[in-house]
Amino acid sequence: MKKVLIVGAGIAGCSAALAFARSGGWDVSVIEKQPQWQFQSSGIFVYSNGLEHFHQIGAMEDLVRAGFPIPSGRNVYLHHDGRHIVDVTYPSVGSPPMPPILGVKRAEMHRVLSSQLDALGVPVHLGTTVQALQQGDAHADVRFADGSTASFDLVVGADGIRSGVRALLWPEVQPTYSGFGVWRSVHRRPPELVDKIMMMGVGKRLGIMPISDEKLYIFGTVAEPQGAWFDKARWPETMRERFAEFGGPVRPFLDEISPDTEVLYTAVEEVVMPLPWHQGRVVLIGDAAHASTPFMGQGGALAVQDAVELARLLADDAPVPTALATFGERRAPVCRFVQEASHRVGRAGAEQDPLRHAQAMQAMPASAQLHVDDFYRQLHRLSEQR
Repeated sequence: MKKVLIVGAGIAGCSAALAFARSGGWDVSVIEKQPQWQFQSSGIFVYSNGLEHFHQIGAMEDLVRAGFPIPSGRNVYLHHDGRHIVDVTYPSVGSPPMPPILGVKRAEMHRVLSSQLDALGVPVHLGTTVQALQQGDAHADVRFADGSTASFDLVVGADGIRSGVRALLWPEVQPTYSGFGVWRSVHRRPPELVDKIMMMGVGKRLGIMPISDEKLYIFGTVAEPQGAWFDKARWPETMRERFAEFGGPVRPFLDEISPDTEVLYTAVEEVVMPLPWHQGRVVLIGDAAHASTPFMGQGGALAVQDAVELARLLADDAPVPTALATFGERRAPVCRFVQEASHRVGRAGAEQDPLRHAQAMQAMPASAQLHVDDFYRQLHRLSEQR
């Protein structure tokens, strides 16, 4: 049986481990640098193209039970003061059709994925990192931080935007700052709030997303200078200040933010890595290879799609380096398309001129649904190319 080491136990790593374990023929091991499972407690939303691939690795049903599906696929766009702009509907894809949008708490997503790994008997070694990699024709030798060594037929670097595997083999590839910061907070969900809501301010966006029967999270993007630092103790106060002009349905949630509220700030960075994404028997997936800005909501989807496609290609008899080259050639156009689309949406939402912002809002009722439909049509076309 062939041996694969998955480095990183985030969405990409857990998904890859499940995909390889379910494909058969692979002895799967996972390592994670955290000494214990501890993931961000804010929310995440996944559109149906990502849920389709979670379904393929056997995790979709548990994720839906843990989160909050929006069967209508409705995304309500509002001005920053709550005035209505337009409703947009996201597609349902897959067989059977997936929920168009699923919101879930990040910690719950990782609980589901780690539980699936445990049920399949896949070992996850916490507090472990890769110290060195050396490759031969038929294997990759790994030295771990504790000095132990092991050989693998395949090593998958799924260790995120600051990938240690990437640093060993591609030290020249570094994350770049996008110019945006993201603020998130978690709140109790009123029963009537059942849609995804996006509120559009001048140079700012603020979203509301249900993530369970009891909870929702709000997430706001704002331009911040590179190197901006905010005292964690003041995150709640700073988040209220950053979005003080927003009213409508988000106002009660902003008003209730306190030192007891779960608040998270993240400076948004990207990784735009040229091909190849592999060296010999080592390959990068997920944010390690193509971290994107969040404006298209596709980060989790790209990660699980990477995992499914990689396991599918390596289920064939092609030599590992050949399969890894094919993987990069297929996935890079998809990921670059999402990154570029996210850039466009991010730049549009960062418009600081009130007149140009007003003009863009006036155009949305006629154009927003067309943009969504075109994005998913092109994404499907690129994903299906072989």
